[in-house]
Amino acid sequence: MTHPATPQYTLTELAERLGAQLIGDGSRRISGLATLKEAGPDQVAFVANRSYLKDLANCRAGAVLLHPEHGAACPVARLELANPYLGYAHLSQLFDPILAAPVGGIHPTAVVAEDVVLGARVEIGPNAVVEAGVELGDEVVVGAGSFIGAGSCIGEQSRLHANVTVCHGVTIGKRAILHSGCVIGGDGFGFAHDGGRWHKIAQLGGVVLGDDVEVGSCSSIDRGALDDTVIGNDVKIDSQVQIAHNVRIGDHSALAGCVGIAGSTRVGRNCMLGGGVGLSGHLTICDGVQVTGMSLVTNSIHEPGVYSSGTGAMSNAQWRKNAVRFKQLDDMARRLARLEKRDQQG
Repeated sequence: MTHPATPQYTLTELAERLGAQLIGDGSRRISGLATLKEAGPDQVAFVANRSYLKDLANCRAGAVLLHPEHGAACPVARLELANPYLGYAHLSQLFDPILAAPVGGIHPTAVVAEDVVLGARVEIGPNAVVEAGVELGDEVVVGAGSFIGAGSCIGEQSRLHANVTVCHGVTIGKRAILHSGCVIGGDGFGFAHDGGRWHKIAQLGGVVLGDDVEVGSCSSIDRGALDDTVIGNDVKIDSQVQIAHNVRIGDHSALAGCVGIAGSTRVGRNCMLGGGVGLSGHLTICDGVQVTGMSLVTNSIHEPGVYSSGTGAMSNAQWRKNAVRFKQLDDMARRLARLEKRDQQG
């Protein structure tokens, strides 16, 4: 189950793949990427931020990927593109050996049920477990120590890194990437209280992940209580994110690290949640909402835009003064209203 060596490309080939304008020797062969300071003659560097232009003059790269407006200052061959950062993203995939097409095979220590349906060139690593009724599409990779529960279905070209847990009855689309330690389909946090103790509510739903979803390490997406938890296409989820039962997230949304979403909340399409954002349960967040880091959202949002809550860091002495004033806000508002009413009455 070894992967082929990372390939080399000529600059002409890279320009064609990116749709970039090449200025320089197209026959030069490139074997990797590096920063402007560190790149050598067989590597491509890139400029996506003006603050790094100071390093361009001394660059020794085989070529630099940059915006056309910076081309004249480049001392080596260049690949001009309107969005160099996007171009860098595409190039990075070409030179990542782990993304090479799998050659297929099941490690002798893996445990695979007899009725598992395997597509072409599926790879299952050491000590992985694949239970009964599972379907794995073409070129799926199951990393070492990963677990796929009964009746789950994983679409073609998806990749489970080492020690991923996919519980029973989970559906995952094409080209998903699940990083180590993430758990897809664990029980939602559902309990009923009788006044003295808690009684578990069986979580009978599943989880559905769309195409091109990525889930970071040690993140959890809980199965639904009755209906499924649903993650749309092209959703990107960072590490240590908690998504509770019956949450729905629309296509092309992105969640940064340590986001927590309580049960049955719906997040629209093209939303971005900054690190540490918390969403209360049973909310609706419309399309096109951005919530800045460490904000707590307790009410539904019905208009697209940027939303924030909380206060920024300050000295402890200043914070203590402000904390006292926070408690006085209601009284101050009442006093202000009385003063305004008195002024209006003349």
